[in-house]
Amino acid sequence: GAGPFTSPPDVMLPPGLSSILAAQAMLPVLNRREMRGDSGDVDRFGSLNELAQLPDSQYAEVWRAIMKRLLGIPEYAVRFGAAYPGTPAGALGFQHAANAIAAFLMQGLSRYDSPFDRYLHRDDAALTPEAKRGATLFFGRLPCAQCHNGPLLGGQRFANVGVPQVGPGEGQGAPLDLGRAEVVAQQFPVPSPSSYRFAFRPPPLRNVELTAPYMHDGVYPTLEAVVRHYNDVPTALRTYDVTQLDPALRGMYHGDQATITDVLSTLEWRFRTPLNLTDGERSDLVAFLKSLTDPAARDLASLIPASVPSGLPVRE
Repeated sequence: GAGPFTSPPDVMLPPGLSSILAAQAMLPVLNRREMRGDSGDVDRFGSLNELAQLPDSQYAEVWRAIMKRLLGIPEYAVRFGAAYPGTPAGALGFQHAANAIAAFLMQGLSRYDSPFDRYLHRDDAALTPEAKRGATLFFGRLPCAQCHNGPLLGGQRFANVGVPQVGPGEGQGAPLDLGRAEVVAQQFPVPSPSSYRFAFRPPPLRNVELTAPYMHDGVYPTLEAVVRHYNDVPTALRTYDVTQLDPALRGMYHGDQATITDVLSTLEWRFRTPLNLTDGERSDLVAFLKSLTDPAARDLASLIPASVPSGLPVRE
């Protein structure tokens, strides 16, 4: 929709959002599969879920209903009043809750004290020799930093890196997930460039050691497997070992020759030929990726409150 942040075409975001993180927090509550539930569902107390009764197109009504729930809890009403002292209770909307969610994400989950960070701050002993060699490969001879760069080692450039297709698919491309091409097709009434087909945005790599499984559809269980994939993408796609997947997902692997040919037809040019990494170089790359882990990110239990104003359990 129109506004300072890009959103799905049928969703008009309200004013007052503080950041892109706040904007994204507005959307999961609209999705039946993620949070809202289906018509006829009941909550944990056995009451009818009023959010699920609302039509999908009435997203503003869903947001209003959520705020009605929140402000109906006395302690939440007090906390919203303290957070927004200049805003009358009747003017509080879900965008104010989304701003709070965004603040929690930024303050609670930002981690910038990895060995790599300490090395950048002139602690030469912070990185192992293996991680240093891996960093030299990552930022030098290999194309990694063409997509993964900046403070988060992520990026905005969509690319097809030959990821095996697993899952039910999305939109008109189902049972395949066409990536950027599907998103563009939903937003604009014109064909998308062929380069968008199977293209996905590179994720940030901070704490990537802790975020398995990998790739957009979770096809690789380890960083070692990811590095092997990039070493020879065409071969990795053609010879993908489906036993890497959870048994419940193996039936959704699309390994037929037609799909493989389709994916390879728009493969990012950098990966059309092997990188020819040695075993040692692959190990060095993994060591570098693990050096992006902030030790504090290994245990986030301290972020879980003992209780919340609603009285709902928080550790289930």
